[in-house]
Amino acid sequence: MAETATPAETAHVGRVKAARRSPAEHLAEAFISGSVPGTVSLTEIPYQAMVGIRVDRASDAGSRIASVTGTLPAACGEVTVSGSVSTLWLGPDEFLVVAPEEAHDSLGGSLVSDLTTALGGDAGQVVDLSANRTTFELSGARARAVLEKTCALDLHPRTFKTGTALATELAHIPVMLWKASDETYRIFPRASFADFLGRWLLDAMREYASAEVP
Repeated sequence: MAETATPAETAHVGRVKAARRSPAEHLAEAFISGSVPGTVSLTEIPYQAMVGIRVDRASDAGSRIASVTGTLPAACGEVTVSGSVSTLWLGPDEFLVVAPEEAHDSLGGSLVSDLTTALGGDAGQVVDLSANRTTFELSGARARAVLEKTCALDLHPRTFKTGTALATELAHIPVMLWKASDETYRIFPRASFADFLGRWLLDAMREYASAEVP
C-alpha cells in the first residue's frame, strides 16, 4: 500500500500540476477550430502514464510484470488491455505500458514503482517515459485518409486491424500508431516533435473543412 500523502505534499503536487504544460497545449484551440465534426477531429490526450519495459515475457519476472499490467502482448502489433491499462508490443522483450494519469497513484501505488517491484532484481528494465511522449487522438471517417497522406503502413482495415499498434513515421516523425477503434487512432510522438506533427496533421485535415466538389 502506498503511504498517505501529507497535506503539504498534496499541496505541492497540486502546484506542480497547475504549473505544467503539455507539449501541444498551445495548439488546443487550433485543434478545435481545425476539426470537422463528423468527419475528422484532432485532440491531445496529455499527461498519460507511459512506462517502458524490457523483460523476457516467459520469465518469472515477465509473469510478475504481467500481474501488474494484466498481461503482456506476445506478437508484433499486439496490444493487450486490462481495465484502463494498455500494453503495446515494441519488440520480443520490449513493451510500452500506457494508462491514464491517475495510474501513477493507483494499482496499489505508483504504476512505475509497482512495475519496478515486480521486476525485482531480475534482468530487465522499467523506465518512466511519461514526459517523453504525448498522445494525439485522430478520429472520424476521414482519419485514415489524413494518415495515408504520409504514413507508409498499409492502413486498410483488412491489414491494420483495430487493436493494432506499430512503429512508423508520420511526416518523417517517428511515432507509435495505435488503431484504438474503427475510426480512432492514437498517435504517440516524442514531446519535442509534438508541435511540428500537430501542425502537419491540422494542415492535412484542412481539405475536409471545404465543401466537396461535385
